[in-house]
Amino acid sequence: MDELHIGGVTVRSRLITGSGKYRDDRIIGDVLAAAECDIITVALRRIDFDRPDESVLNHIPEGKVLLPNTSGARTAEEAIRIARLSRAMGCGTWIKIEVINDQKYLLPDNDETTRATEVLAAEGFTVLPYMYPDLTSARRMVEAGAAAIMPLGAPIGSNRGLLTKDFIAMLIDEIELPVIVDAGIGRPSQAAAAMEMGADAILLNTAIAASDDPVAMARAFRLAVESGRIAYLAGLAGISTTARASSPLTGFLDQ
Repeated sequence: MDELHIGGVTVRSRLITGSGKYRDDRIIGDVLAAAECDIITVALRRIDFDRPDESVLNHIPEGKVLLPNTSGARTAEEAIRIARLSRAMGCGTWIKIEVINDQKYLLPDNDETTRATEVLAAEGFTVLPYMYPDLTSARRMVEAGAAAIMPLGAPIGSNRGLLTKDFIAMLIDEIELPVIVDAGIGRPSQAAAAMEMGADAILLNTAIAASDDPVAMARAFRLAVESGRIAYLAGLAGISTTARASSPLTGFLDQ
């Protein structure tokens, strides 16, 4: 079985979904079933521990790997504080580091993200940093103790696809940790394209949650991720600038 290994944990699905933006959180269970995902992200600020009956966690089935994120953090210190709070509240030791101080394009701050990664990894967290796909920054995050690297495909929630495709390809070629394309994927075809490149997994939320039928869209993305991975493992045929006949052009009729 083609399994994915992250931080000592083995999962079967290479599709990771979020838990935000749904019109009704009660649909989350059906979405996860259609996606067949093993990991789901959740923003700590969406978990109401004072009113547990209304918490988004009630809609996440048991057995899933919970990946809290530090959404809202603007500095490494804020991200570290959110991660520690998440662990203290029983959300486990997995954490997706988001450090964003750009409010227009919501681009991650790679330097602050690396700082937070180093501190939290030393404290025993399984750290998955969300980052702008820069090879030098990715290498620093690996050295800091990251369990995977999560480059954006396009700005969060934009559904614009693989705008950073060439830079993600560099990470796939050079980084030995799992490379998970996170943010910007808006179409199943875009998810398949990322997997065909050799990405290890896809994380997305808006493309499913904002669709007319989130359950059906979750299934579409699951199939796209699976087919892209199979194509990558099968070995894609090379590209030629000229035509190459599928059948011989000699040895028939009068020849």
